[in-house]
Amino acid sequence: MRLEKKAAKALERANFNRYLLSAAVSKRANELAAGAEPLVDMDQKKHKFADIAIVEIAEGYLKIEGVEKS
Repeated sequence: MRLEKKAAKALERANFNRYLLSAAVSKRANELAAGAEPLVDMDQKKHKFADIAIVEIAEGYLKIEGVEKS
């Protein structure tokens, strides 16, 4: 799936709150940059940390705090 579709899915998981999604992606990207292992099978040398974080959120590996399921 293209990254644009993954980003749309991640935004949906954040209840369409771009601020929460941005904060979650930033936090996870910093963790990945500090040496954390990705939760998805993506090569860190070929993909940006933010892209990996978006895919992790879109696929449900990470939960965003402050988002309630409706």
